[in-house]
Amino acid sequence: MQFYRRLSAIKAISFDLDDTLYNNRPVMQGIEKKMISYFTDKFADVSPALTQVFNSRFWAPYRKQALLAQPALSHDVVRVRYETYRLGFLAHKLSAEEASKEAQAGLDYFISLRSDFTVPEASIELLKCLSEQFPLVAISNGNVDTNALGIAHYFQHIYHAGYQVAGTVAESEHLLRQKPEADMFTLVCKQLAIPSKALLHVGDCGYADIHGALSAGCQTAWLPHYGVGKKLQQIPHIELSQVSDLKQLLAK
Repeated sequence: MQFYRRLSAIKAISFDLDDTLYNNRPVMQGIEKKMISYFTDKFADVSPALTQVFNSRFWAPYRKQALLAQPALSHDVVRVRYETYRLGFLAHKLSAEEASKEAQAGLDYFISLRSDFTVPEASIELLKCLSEQFPLVAISNGNVDTNALGIAHYFQHIYHAGYQVAGTVAESEHLLRQKPEADMFTLVCKQLAIPSKALLHVGDCGYADIHGALSAGCQTAWLPHYGVGKKLQQIPHIELSQVSDLKQLLAK
């Protein structure tokens, strides 16, 4: 653990999820292989003449098409994946109804795989310990299901970037932009009724997490343990060598 800036009073802690509380890279690598097999079977039924490897290269043009049509989808990983699949099926002669149906089925399968792993015990112990002393929140650009992981109950709020539906009589949507945009940090502080400087954000990415949180006026703890996130652009308050360092620092 290394200190770069003086920490002031902390009233709440926010955590990034992927590659902070667990190593997400092997999870996604395993999913890629399973999704290739899934779509190989699907396209064998709907377009038997199509012999492709249905990896990220195959889907890339349809993702690009989706984002060109709706740039804001870049902040919503669920919707952009659905739209990518839908456009791919449309391009291979499925009807609009069939393409939507198969895209949703593919998305549902992906999401079921997305949260099928075990969070390290050290992370669970840390969340349990700190949740007894601080309000904890999760702030993620991704779509992992914290209920499926068994950690949702440690967080007072869980925020995922993307379109949020307001459950009113006249339903409306608003967009929470991905980190490093300030949207989710600002919402955390508003809902917890704390100043931004009283929030400590913990994350692996020097850009999305550290730059984003600092720009929003929050304190930061950089945890590059899994070596996946982008390098630092700004100096964090502290650097952690492992997630359990926080227990040593903050637990009473």
